[in-house]
Amino acid sequence: MSPKPLPDRARIVIVGAGAVGCSLAYHLTKAGERDVVVLEKSGITHGSTWHAAGLVGQLRSKRNLTRLMQHSVELYGRLEAETGQAIDWKPVGSLRLASSPARWSEIRRTASTARSFGFELHLVSAAEAKTLFPYIATQGIAGAAMVPSDGYVDPSSLTQALAKGARAGGARFFEGVRVTGFRVKGRRVVAIETDRGVIACELAANCAGIWARDLGRMAGIDVPAAAVEHQYAVTEKLKDVPKTLPSLRDPDRNFYLKPEVGGFAFGGWESNTKPFGERGVPFDFGRELFPGDWDRFQPIAEGAVSRLPILGEIGMRTLINGPIPISPDGEPILGLAPGRDNLYVACGFTSGIAAAGGAGRAMAHWMLAGEPEYDLWQFDLRRFGRHHVGRDYLHQRGVEAYHRYYLIHWPGEEPAVGRGGRRSPLWGTLKARGAVYGSRFGWERPNWFARPGEKAEDVPSFEGRPSWFQAVAREHKAARESAVVIDQSSFSKFEVEGAGAFRALQAIAAADLDRPAGAVVYTQFCNARGGIEADLTVMRLAEDKFYVVTGSGFGVRDSGWIARHLPADAAIRDVTNAHAVINLAGPRSRRILAAVADEDVGDAALPYMRFRQLRIGYAPVLAARVTYVGELGYELHIPVEYALHVYERLIEAGAPLGLIDAGYRAIESLRLEKGYRYWSSDITPDTDPYEAGLGFAVALGKGEFLGRAALERIERDGPKRKLCCFVLDGDVPVHGSEAILLDGRAVGVTSSAGFGHSIGKYIAYGYLAVADAAAESYVVESFGKPIPARRFAKAPYDPERIKLRG
Repeated sequence: MSPKPLPDRARIVIVGAGAVGCSLAYHLTKAGERDVVVLEKSGITHGSTWHAAGLVGQLRSKRNLTRLMQHSVELYGRLEAETGQAIDWKPVGSLRLASSPARWSEIRRTASTARSFGFELHLVSAAEAKTLFPYIATQGIAGAAMVPSDGYVDPSSLTQALAKGARAGGARFFEGVRVTGFRVKGRRVVAIETDRGVIACELAANCAGIWARDLGRMAGIDVPAAAVEHQYAVTEKLKDVPKTLPSLRDPDRNFYLKPEVGGFAFGGWESNTKPFGERGVPFDFGRELFPGDWDRFQPIAEGAVSRLPILGEIGMRTLINGPIPISPDGEPILGLAPGRDNLYVACGFTSGIAAAGGAGRAMAHWMLAGEPEYDLWQFDLRRFGRHHVGRDYLHQRGVEAYHRYYLIHWPGEEPAVGRGGRRSPLWGTLKARGAVYGSRFGWERPNWFARPGEKAEDVPSFEGRPSWFQAVAREHKAARESAVVIDQSSFSKFEVEGAGAFRALQAIAAADLDRPAGAVVYTQFCNARGGIEADLTVMRLAEDKFYVVTGSGFGVRDSGWIARHLPADAAIRDVTNAHAVINLAGPRSRRILAAVADEDVGDAALPYMRFRQLRIGYAPVLAARVTYVGELGYELHIPVEYALHVYERLIEAGAPLGLIDAGYRAIESLRLEKGYRYWSSDITPDTDPYEAGLGFAVALGKGEFLGRAALERIERDGPKRKLCCFVLDGDVPVHGSEAILLDGRAVGVTSSAGFGHSIGKYIAYGYLAVADAAAESYVVESFGKPIPARRFAKAPYDPERIKLRG
């Protein structure tokens, strides 16, 4: 029988019929789309879906990520009745054990996050945990968390049900069709080439699982999705396993477990797993497994047997070893592909069954509306850049992310591998001066500096003081009282130039960019809802030329936002690697700069939010008077070949005035005291400038710009919530994502938090409904402990903004 012919066109084409691809097709048809085609090179579920363990856990570190998982649970609860396809959904709950004090701290922190948005989670004792799961030995259990709404499902049946629901809505599935290429015109995919013909499309989605990276290459995009081997064992049958037994996780002993056909299935996250398809996953790989590696699995089995001795008695039936996707940070990859206006990606799902329902729903909305329903930055493809797809980097980070899946996630921890690829010209000099480096977007960035005799090593902590606490206090004090120099060369930097450059930027910036050359403008780019898509500075170099500076990890996102809105007579160019940046800040910074610069840097010659060209020694320098630490300060943008020379001049001139090196951990402490917002935590596409306290940066009177109508309405009616600052009484650390309580009820969650070394107290920020934002006294819950907190109407440090003006 010949295969059914492929249509020559479809409105939407999805490549990949695993759980995520089928979920996307299902949700697109639920939204009313009838012309949806799904292409699958082999068969539905072939790849990673069919051999997945099927656990479904929901709680994540951020509310929106938890919402995505909750959508999966909501769907799985009704899908069988809706489609008539059995999926074996078992909403029996999940039990997570803490077998160490540190893990118990992590779980209690998670419980506070859950409370902040009303997610049901119960902290239980070791004895209560045994009641819930009678097979465990309780020795060493510090406590546990029970999530009643979690469960597990049969992955293949689930995927078939999603496909059946999609077909009922009009979607067409074509199995045995291999994609061989993409036809691209400008920024759009216009057709997909296959071994059975060409199909034109309006929208396309790469849901190809472990093949997503290879498929991305065909379309000219970078998709940093690797594949690694994952193993789990299935035991022999056991009599009378309770049907209500929850799934079990003991991350300290590195295993998960669920009931499986009268026995158990259990697995974990090996430190020495093997990458698969480093040079590309073979397209003829289908419904296949690798030989089980019992030697590699032994540490997981030993950990599981020590917690469930019965596993040592009933015997192992089989060891399943198959490939699963993994991204460099272990999180899924979603969103619109940079450089393409109609190609979307949904891949990299290490826990794809748990996320499939919600991810399909989220991507359907994203494709049809042109933007996500809610902020999903932690999953967004644009958090990655070109260096992430390199074979060495991708697979080193992928294996580490896989291994770290059950390790404790400490506040402020840094990755151990994939390091050293991007270094500023100051790297070696700062390393010799005690720099302890962190990693951001492939860059090595100084986090803090150890003095001679101090151990230059990160030792993080949940409820105590991390190893860098005193060093950051020292750097913070210097920034407030003398001066610091900070290497910020990792800033993402772009030039926008052309006859249409001003017109285009003015049309997407909330602030007014109609300033003379030499102006520095702080602005947001907003979406049509008024949500903040970017937070950056724009410097006008000339009538038709602008210099845009944004955060190290936001360059792909922000430059893409600009590029999508540029006319034909304007262009954007990435100059990140052409310019080093040295931040000179503190009350003595002007004296230091004046000592080394040929030109006048007095207040009249270089006022706040202006820049000018200087010469420092032999080096041409663009000096912008702008600050993110709340003090008089300057960003010095320098051609990379001159960076070390300028640094040496500054150190020589500044040492007698108390100038010292500082790092990014000091920046965080300083900006918290000053109330400066950080995009991705304090401000996101779900928040607008007025509720974030950034209304001063919105120029409604300048004329039309993206988001103006929404912002005009918000300004007229008033925001519905407000970003508040809290100063805490007590020495219990806060790290962000803690519940904010008023009169005993949860009214918000902290967006960012940390220690303010000038005021000697912990500081937290969080959004509250306007009706809840007028009180003076609140409680912030951290690690289950209530901490009295006082709301500050203005920044706790220099609220009148006197010091930054020098």
